[in-house]
Amino acid sequence: MIPDKPTTIKEIAKILKISVSTVSRALNDHSSIGLTTKMRVKKLAEELNYEPNQRAIQFLHGKSFVIGVILPELSESFFSAAISGIEDVAYKRNYTVLLAQSHDDADREKSLVAKMKTQRVDGLLVSVSKTTSTYEHFDVFKKSNIPVVFFDRIPPIKDIHYVSSNLETGTFDAVNFLLKKGHRTIGMINGPNTLLASHERKEGYIKAMTANRLKFDPSLILNCDLSEEGTIVAMDTMLNHRRKPTAIVTFNDYVALFAMRYAKTLKLEDIDFVSYANLPIINYMDYTPIASVEQFPYKQGKKAADILIDLINKPKNESGTEQAYYNVIVESELVLSNRK
Repeated sequence: MIPDKPTTIKEIAKILKISVSTVSRALNDHSSIGLTTKMRVKKLAEELNYEPNQRAIQFLHGKSFVIGVILPELSESFFSAAISGIEDVAYKRNYTVLLAQSHDDADREKSLVAKMKTQRVDGLLVSVSKTTSTYEHFDVFKKSNIPVVFFDRIPPIKDIHYVSSNLETGTFDAVNFLLKKGHRTIGMINGPNTLLASHERKEGYIKAMTANRLKFDPSLILNCDLSEEGTIVAMDTMLNHRRKPTAIVTFNDYVALFAMRYAKTLKLEDIDFVSYANLPIINYMDYTPIASVEQFPYKQGKKAADILIDLINKPKNESGTEQAYYNVIVESELVLSNRK
């Protein structure tokens, strides 16, 4: 049996003997349509199981009402919280979210950007992968006047919209906290050089050491690919350093957990660790970082989504020139562990 065709506003108009434009305005609560007509139209539309033609609506408004989101790993608590913020804003503002994961693969990210363009998203939110080192693949959106807003992992390029956490001050606070605890040899397991966040962490480290009139030793900062294997290699290098660190600042809570687990196998449980992200899981572990820099992922995602939808709705100012770029910094906060 062939299913019935969807009811159209033309059929509703024919039955009620009114114009198609009147039906359309009634369904959209237009002020020019009287209450009685609105009630008649809506009642019949409900009886006939009328559903709006989304393609027609998109054509009318010149929008898909869909925003794309590309992030590294949804399985990470940080990005799960960020996507919750994004979806909450999208829901309130009548947008749908099209989500994709790069799995920290630059080629996959490039492919996903192209596919998002093909899907005709109205705008794109991106947290770049740790292996991304060139950013020309985003030019296709700029050329088409489709806004892109980066969040958390920001590419080191000019003239972009972004929302990020203040990692420099967060790192300053973390290192200063360790110095006040009496540590003088502090190591850092940083992320890849391709990430702007790695440079911000390094700058915060240097400023904290300088502010405390201590000499900066660049050999105490090691870059890694954020994997468990990469963390172990960095730990081996750190532990064999001529100035063996008594405290280590790690790129995020995952790297901290990898490093602490490795240290525990070597029966080195006297090293203090400070990390970033402040994952909820660390409060349920026996051996945890003594502090973590909270980056407020939900707030970042929410703010980034609001900015993107504002740009979609008002892409040009009155003079027809580009708007100023949104560069929003969310202040980080050093959160001390409950560990006794």
